[in-house]
Amino acid sequence: MTAPEILCLGELLVEIMRTEIDIPHREVGRTYRGPFPSGAPANFIDSAARLSKPYNLSTGFVGVIGNDEFGSCIINKFKKDNVDISQIRVDNTQTTGIAFNQYNSDGSRKFIFAAGAAGATHPDDVNSDYFKNIQCLHIMGSALSISEHSKEACYKAIRIAKTANPEVIISFDPNLRPEMMEIDKIIEICEPVLKDTTILLPSGEEAEMLARIEGGEEACKQLLNHGPEIVVLKRGNKGCKIFSSEIIDGIEVPSFKVEEVDPTGAGDAFGGAFIVGYLLNWDLEKTGKFANAAGALKVEFFGPMSDTTYEEVIKLINKK
Repeated sequence: MTAPEILCLGELLVEIMRTEIDIPHREVGRTYRGPFPSGAPANFIDSAARLSKPYNLSTGFVGVIGNDEFGSCIINKFKKDNVDISQIRVDNTQTTGIAFNQYNSDGSRKFIFAAGAAGATHPDDVNSDYFKNIQCLHIMGSALSISEHSKEACYKAIRIAKTANPEVIISFDPNLRPEMMEIDKIIEICEPVLKDTTILLPSGEEAEMLARIEGGEEACKQLLNHGPEIVVLKRGNKGCKIFSSEIIDGIEVPSFKVEEVDPTGAGDAFGGAFIVGYLLNWDLEKTGKFANAAGALKVEFFGPMSDTTYEEVIKLINKK
């Protein structure tokens, strides 16, 4: 059995996306575009796979798809980008998960989910042998909230990872989704992960919710007392700010100016890139710059998973 170094688990989806802004899902006969491989954990692992290719870091995924062409769409993308698919189970009783995405002019999005097999990841799908070479396990809040089985699979994966490698990096993107579950409940299920987290990757709003205080930066500083060694504040087109116990006031890493086409998945692309840089023992500023560039290049691409390469990220960085 292949035993990758970077692992992620959770929902696998295809995304069907409105081509125009401010077109409600209820509008009859208006245009969608898709399918696009998606699911926040899937977006993360695909980014990590593509951007670590020159360094031969191996990646793998635990999840469930239906026995249909939408599932094949995801598998083909993973195969193309060298994500190990040996632990992706095909469920013959459910369809692959689908998310319909509506864009609004205020920058918000509205989703309709047909979860299907996306929430079917089960603790039994988490095989301890798959964790033998684990260096980083990435957890997404969406995988915790999509179903009870998926949540328990995430909790089990953390236990196995820490047993297999006591120095394992647990990275956690809270990825809070109010459309999937009430915020208070999401925070409750995030807390057991938070205490084992090495690197936390929240937005300002997510940091405020988890720390239960106002102010994104102050919340990030507070969260350093709850388990994480590093908190990376994702600030979208403003870049990121990185906090640690040694750098309590944070390192501000500026963004890259690009023309936005589609922001979906940019935070996941950022996370995958950040973990790659961290595993390569780059300093935090260099790692943040690499992640910012990966996130920026994603927004130039329509669809949640881009085809951005390591070389393209470095080219953007060297332009500055």
